[in-house]
Amino acid sequence: MARPMKPAILLAALLLSTPALADWKPIEKIDTYAVSGESAEQLYLSIGEKGPLIGTGGNARRVIAHTFFKLTWQRDYQPQEGGACVLKSARPKLLITYTLPKPAGKLAPGLQVRWDTFASGLIAHEKVHGAGIVDMVDKIVAFSTGLTAHNDPGCKKVRAELTAYLDQLSKAQRQDSRDFDTKEFGRDGNMLKLIAAFLGAPPKN
Repeated sequence: MARPMKPAILLAALLLSTPALADWKPIEKIDTYAVSGESAEQLYLSIGEKGPLIGTGGNARRVIAHTFFKLTWQRDYQPQEGGACVLKSARPKLLITYTLPKPAGKLAPGLQVRWDTFASGLIAHEKVHGAGIVDMVDKIVAFSTGLTAHNDPGCKKVRAELTAYLDQLSKAQRQDSRDFDTKEFGRDGNMLKLIAAFLGAPPKN
């Protein structure tokens, strides 16, 4: 997810890696929101006005781009003779949606070149977030498959152990995502340089 937009900063993007487990693949989707302007500065201001809102209520804020995912599962819990329970398989269905800005009208040739470079950097950044999500799901699949608990005829112990692991992994993924954004938008960060290049100004230290 792109960091909250500030007067002189905005953006986000990422690069999705091949899943570690070959029997499933994520679905990727790109949504766009329209921005307008006849200069880089005007386009940037339009992003600030129309970028996706994240959070609710007083915590809502606009960002340049956003990565959202929806994850559902098909799990096969199998009670065993003797009262054990085995999670035989866990197949994920993962939809990753990237929300990115797109000019509403045709841009002048020179501005189009600058926009294309800017847009490429945004999606590259967002897809790093996407790759982190895929990695998290791969780890869940690996942990889930074959998970066994003894004296668990109702499979409650297996479910509880899986839930605890999912909570731990989800928190780690969110922290990694925040750390990545902090680095990318920090001093000498790639996103800060990308914005500065788009606006035609040196990055602020």
